[in-house]
Amino acid sequence: MALTRLKPALVPATLLAALLAGTVMADPTRADATPADTPPAPGPVDYSLTVHPDRTGPAIGRTMYGVFFEDINNAADGGLYAELVQNRSFEYAPADHPAYTPLTAWQQTATGGANGTLRVAGDAERLAERNRHHLRLDLDGAGGAAGRFGVVNSGYGAGMALTAGRPYDFSVWARTDRPAGTRLTAELRAADGTALSAPLAVTVRGDRWTKYTGTLVPGASTTTGRLAVTASGAGTVRLDMVSLFPRDTYKGRPNGLRKDLAEKIAALEPGFLRFPGGCLVNTGSHRAYEAPHWERKRSYQWKDTIGPVEQRAVNANFWGYHQSYGLGYYEYFRFAEDIGAMPLPVVPALVTGCGQNEATDDPVLLRRHIQDTLDLIEFANGPVTSEWGRKRAAMGHPAPFGLTHLAVGNEENLPDAFFARFTEFRRAIEAKHPGITVVSNSGPDDSGAVFDRSWQLSRDAGVAMVDEHYYNSPQWFLENNGRYDTYDRTGPKVFLGEYASLDNRFSNALAEAAYMTGLERNADVVGLASYAPLLADVHHNQWRPDMIWFDNHRSWGSASYEVQKLFMNNTGDRVVPSRASATPHVSGPITGAVGLSTWATSAAYDDVEVTAADGTALLREDFSAGDTRWTRAAGRGDWAVVDGAYVQSDTTAENTLVTAGDTGWHDYDLRLKATKKSGREGFLVAFGVRSTGTHYWWNLGGWGNTRSAVEKSVDGGKQALVEDGTTIEAGRTYDLHVQVRGRQVTLYLDGHKWGSFTDDKAAEPFRQVVTRDKGDLVVKVVNAQAAPARTRIDLGTAAVAPTARLTTLHAAPEAVNTADARPVRPRTSVLRGVARDFTYTFPAHSVTFLRIRAG
Repeated sequence: MALTRLKPALVPATLLAALLAGTVMADPTRADATPADTPPAPGPVDYSLTVHPDRTGPAIGRTMYGVFFEDINNAADGGLYAELVQNRSFEYAPADHPAYTPLTAWQQTATGGANGTLRVAGDAERLAERNRHHLRLDLDGAGGAAGRFGVVNSGYGAGMALTAGRPYDFSVWARTDRPAGTRLTAELRAADGTALSAPLAVTVRGDRWTKYTGTLVPGASTTTGRLAVTASGAGTVRLDMVSLFPRDTYKGRPNGLRKDLAEKIAALEPGFLRFPGGCLVNTGSHRAYEAPHWERKRSYQWKDTIGPVEQRAVNANFWGYHQSYGLGYYEYFRFAEDIGAMPLPVVPALVTGCGQNEATDDPVLLRRHIQDTLDLIEFANGPVTSEWGRKRAAMGHPAPFGLTHLAVGNEENLPDAFFARFTEFRRAIEAKHPGITVVSNSGPDDSGAVFDRSWQLSRDAGVAMVDEHYYNSPQWFLENNGRYDTYDRTGPKVFLGEYASLDNRFSNALAEAAYMTGLERNADVVGLASYAPLLADVHHNQWRPDMIWFDNHRSWGSASYEVQKLFMNNTGDRVVPSRASATPHVSGPITGAVGLSTWATSAAYDDVEVTAADGTALLREDFSAGDTRWTRAAGRGDWAVVDGAYVQSDTTAENTLVTAGDTGWHDYDLRLKATKKSGREGFLVAFGVRSTGTHYWWNLGGWGNTRSAVEKSVDGGKQALVEDGTTIEAGRTYDLHVQVRGRQVTLYLDGHKWGSFTDDKAAEPFRQVVTRDKGDLVVKVVNAQAAPARTRIDLGTAAVAPTARLTTLHAAPEAVNTADARPVRPRTSVLRGVARDFTYTFPAHSVTFLRIRAG
């Protein structure tokens, strides 16, 4: 797409400076805005947009946009998986989370004078080989027939969300040592113990595990409900797999999905579903579940997750909690089918990722995982006469699922070790299933040595598709719209499997929307793309941003969800070439204070000197007078002046940044001495510091002391600008020199030039793409600035209808969707006066889709 400049004098320089600095202007439409705190709204900026409907752009595949599900942010148990009972099989353990016990979420209860003891037992009387624990109730018979002793489950979060009059399916596996049987009662309760449902009574008979079922209907609604299971009489009764499901799951599936969450995902109309991760796929032990000495922290292995739920394994989740595998591979395949999405599973490559840089050198284990992957393809596609096709049919799906794509590995940081193992997987899969596309990956970042090496290996080997992942600041997305313009059109296709701007404000969604115009424009290179993560429990989460947020009874789409939905519902089948004018940009020098930091390392800094370009001293610090000129945040490391140097001594603290100087400094030299004392990494020397989240830093000996880079951070989102393989030795003093001139930075290590870069990319706020969808022209425009964009639109020779459907997302840049308010939501209307050549003003801070019919 060629960009031309139009009327630069109309663009306010202060607006562009604010945009480039990563700041936003107040929205005068906000209810809390006042004349005193709101600057005047900038006048419109003039643009032109020319569409060429007579030319042919890249075809867009039906599956281009999809969703990625990972069990992060409690997305599965207590989230998409509709089970209401937490810790239903008493398998929680400190290996999942230090605060967990086998009775987490359970509490003892008694009525009518009953009494007894309870404890979690296992092994000898276990329900199934992989279901190792159960609850043993020893009853003393007190209270007679009216007395009941047992447990109450509090569900997830605040409790169970129950709706009056709706049925809930209860089940439990139980056994008793009483020849006459034991009366077992289940009922729904409020948080204060008040009964919400009629009791459901069953008689447990025999000392062999048997499943008992029934239905409970609450008489009142609550979001803090409980499930009580109690027993009468004397003797011992054992319970396991205590379960409560809403009858109204998505599409009424048993062992199904929470309806509102599944419906929001389905409303995106995703072309594919990538699952089950993510970091949990390739972290932890790659060993199989082997009794009796099984490993609690294993990588996600699909065979653990199929079959009857009471026979499935459990595991410690990489993200710090328990996963039951009730939502397993069969349920993922079925969900993909239900929402019309192509299934795209990810299997471990026996090289850990996500900061865990280890490769498993065990040929027997590698062969086993390769065979497991071949078995997975058979499970998905094999006939019912095959071993694994028969297992699929036994679960309720005789027809094949139609698997066509499979990814091996996720974010591995050891490209050569990963690719050697990937090659073995690929060779075996293509030999037996030549129709399967085997997807490689390029590591955890958008650039750098790992990224370049991974792409080279995939390109040289003729891999069909490479999975890229990156999470960056809004500014990065605005600066990199043309990322895929220069990719090799004959090389591997890109699967952008994980990307997002690092927050959930509308300004983040605007930057993502602007970036998506570049994805669509390059649909011949970008074959698949999915925002990540998909789901997040608002009370228990490990990551932000996220697309859909939820609590135990509500869910809502973030601003990014609304952007994704708008693009996914209006993708089209072919790009129509178009051209838009650019925004003139005003770029000043890099400005900011200086800083020192560490990451899981103890280091000493001394003789810090900052001088202006003309030699004027701005800062001289030998710490002989203490550290009074340095500012640090509470709780960030343990800084003290020791033997005349400034020492950070906590080897567990991360990002211990301390700063000094003026945020207005520019064109200066920073010199200092640095010595690593102990720990995992090296030094972090900051410059251009605007705030604790907006700065540059020279990361020497980063990533476990495996490489070094200069990283640019904007509002906490980092990107690498230049890097190499430098590592840092403990006990050695290094001389560091950072030279800042305008937007050019040169770095010297021990007197030798280490590297340099020029940070001069423009953060373009006005982006567009045009696609054709069933004959309609869909003009998609993002205006990510505080000024309206008055745009002359030339549709070329196309004959068009005089009206068009207009869909707009428009909100204050800081707006965030919540459970109680949706400031970011689509507004639809009819635009009149559409012609081959017409003018439309796109609102400030907006995403606009114009659907124009042929005349």
